[in-house]
Order: sequence, then structure tokens, then C-alpha cells
Amino acid sequence: MTVITPYRDSAKGKKEQVAEMFNNIAPKYDFLNHFLSFGIDKIWRKNAIKLVINHKPEYVLDVATGTADFALECLKSKAKQIVGVDISEEMLNVGRTKIKTLGVSDRVVLQSGDAENLEFADGYFDAVTVAFGVRNFENLSKGIGEIYRVLKPGGMICVLEFSKPKAFPIKQFYAFYSYFILPFFGRLFSKDNSAYRYLPESVEQFPDGEQFLAVLNKVGFTQAKQKRQTFGIATIYIGIR
Repeated sequence: MTVITPYRDSAKGKKEQVAEMFNNIAPKYDFLNHFLSFGIDKIWRKNAIKLVINHKPEYVLDVATGTADFALECLKSKAKQIVGVDISEEMLNVGRTKIKTLGVSDRVVLQSGDAENLEFADGYFDAVTVAFGVRNFENLSKGIGEIYRVLKPGGMICVLEFSKPKAFPIKQFYAFYSYFILPFFGRLFSKDNSAYRYLPESVEQFPDGEQFLAVLNKVGFTQAKQKRQTFGIATIYIGIR
């Protein structure tokens, strides 16, 4: 399978390119996320966090935390500590500003980290979340395996990720929007010509639906389920260690 990367002419690996891309678009990332999804991404996050809340976690890890939107949503779970990790320092800096503004530095901590080499002890967390990040993993199985490792027995994984709508006419509209409208506004506001071309390409290649559930099962997760969102534009996946 061809590895989809943000910068086609770069000799860097996917991981380094993804970090560079998010460093470039960090200042406009939140605005573009909400603008280009018409704010629906906020609803998807709320639906995902409800599942985390039901699990009653005390310690939560948010992988590929970006600007910490989902880590901050995790506050609703009443967790004692939420740790967010990301490979983009510029995205983390935006998130740290939010955390400081909200006055929740005692409960939410952000740190630089690689999803495929997590610097945490085995069985430390009650829940691990990933919002719009797993498709950026250089090695998907390795990243999911690391999440499995740092979860306690009975711990929960909750992944929110873009997926591919199947039904007419949503499938056709989504494809047109993703490959033409989204890159245009992405270039206009972020000044990164590649970032919002990479997005639809990475979504297209990502093994969504039953294929992703198979990845969870192969790593060792049980009770793996998917909950499609908004005609299948996004999907929430959950599993138990």
C-alpha cells in the first residue's frame, strides 16, 4: 500500500511530515476545523465523550491531542488527570494557551510524544482517546498496539475518525467537497498548499468501518464497535482491553 504523506516531494518520513504540516497550520487549525465542518465536528466530539464518561475513567490519555479540544472535552468525565500527547509542538502550544485560559492546568497536561512509542508504563490509563489522529499514524497497528499496552485491563479505547460515506448522494457530495472545496479554503486560510490536499487523501486510504474494527480485534481489543456519525462522514470506534 502506498503511504500517503502531506508533502509529495519531501524525503522525510510520514511522521516527520505530519509534524511539519501541523506546525504550519496550527494557528488556523481550530478555525478551519469548525469552519470547514460547519461546526459538526463539535457534535461528533460530544457524542464520543459521552461514551468515555460512561466508562468513568480516572486517568485518560488523549493521543494526537493537537490543540487539546478532545482532551478538554474529557474534563466532563470527571477524570483526575488527562494527559495529551502530540508530535506537533506548535499545536501543543495552542492547546496550552487554552488550558491556561480555562484554569485547568491541574487536571490537563500536554506533552510532546509519539503515538507509536508512548512514554508511559504498561496499564496506566483507564481510557485512551484519539480524535482525527489515527489516520496520521505511520504504522497503524503499532500505534493501536501502544494504546493497548498503556491501558489497564478493562480500559477503553475511543477513536473518532473521518470515514467514507457509502450512500448516494452523500458519497458524491462528500467527495466533491473533500477534493475541491476543502483544499481551496484550506490553502486560502492556512497558507499550506499541501495540508488540505492530504486530508481527503488520508481519509480515502484509511481502513475505516469493519476494517478498522479488525485492526482493534487483531491487537487484542474486545467488544469493538463502531457508531457512524452524520451519514458516515465520521465514525466513533470503541473497544475494551
